[in-house]
Amino acid sequence: MKLLFGVQGTGNGHISRAHAMAPELAKVGIEVDFLFSGREPSQYFDMQRFGEYQTRRGFTFATEQGRINWLKTVKYLNLSELRRDINELDLSSYDAVLNDYEPITAHAAKRQKIPVIGISHQNAFRYRVPKVPFRSVNFAIMNRLAPVDTAIGLHWDSFGESILPPIVDPVHHCHSSHSEPTVLVYLPFENLAELSHLLAKITDQKFVVYHPECVAQTTHNCEFKPLSRDGFAADLARCESVFCNAGFELPSEALSMGKRLLVKPVKGQIEQLSNAMALEQLRLGWSTRRLDRELISDWLETAPSPARSYPNVARALAEWLAAGRRESLSRLSARLWEQSRSISRPASSDHSLSSLALASVD
Repeated sequence: MKLLFGVQGTGNGHISRAHAMAPELAKVGIEVDFLFSGREPSQYFDMQRFGEYQTRRGFTFATEQGRINWLKTVKYLNLSELRRDINELDLSSYDAVLNDYEPITAHAAKRQKIPVIGISHQNAFRYRVPKVPFRSVNFAIMNRLAPVDTAIGLHWDSFGESILPPIVDPVHHCHSSHSEPTVLVYLPFENLAELSHLLAKITDQKFVVYHPECVAQTTHNCEFKPLSRDGFAADLARCESVFCNAGFELPSEALSMGKRLLVKPVKGQIEQLSNAMALEQLRLGWSTRRLDRELISDWLETAPSPARSYPNVARALAEWLAAGRRESLSRLSARLWEQSRSISRPASSDHSLSSLALASVD
């Protein structure tokens, strides 16, 4: 079997799932090529696992100071290039397309009548999961951006639906998970100067801050670091708390390691607003709509949630694909959530870690 794996590259949450899926697909003998879209080619990093991958401009939301900038989003979007990329992508050598919310491979496969299997958090919103009260057209657009034949959704709970648990990439087993009284901060869509000014006021707490604009430096209570897959994974393992946007992959990893979690959804991003709602409904973390010193201090006084145990979903999906997808999604979902409930993780064990999860359209 040969697949083309289309991955939304806007946020590293999608790329993190691809990192987890790649070795599992190889183990079951599935040949895979990768295509990423949504960011400039020079902005991808730590991509060695994907071999000679392809990139395209694709579609992405432009964000500024913690909210979607619709003017810049439209300005960045090149519809003629997007249509050309869809029309010119040749899928004749592939048996199917695996898709993580990537529009070019999804629409090209539809045109060429190639099966499309979608694996993403966005697909969970096709089911009855917590959603903010937006117009139905918002969710219709979300579902049609990358159309698929088989929609596999990922979420923190099944909510009584045929949804799978999160895919957590076990790539950094060398990092032992133990808590130090630090807060890992990853808010790439916030103004760095404003964020730094806020954190500097919380003088009794140590913060480790990753941001696309960071240069390595240390202040009284903050250590600023540039983006790094391995460095981030090590700091994620060591920290006691995580403050990030309300994407999916990074909160999933924080939950799997029992970290205290605070999320700030990107304004206007319905997926992130819904994720914040789900986290609070499940009592897995706190959410905030603004950078608030008092709220952060109150949050730091709460106890971290117990670690959430997730099975190796990437392996289960690879085996499911290799077996011809004969098992129904409802049975696969029930089996994996049962495994999640039955997993017993000793307190001293190492926890699974993955790459830096840029919380955006993921």
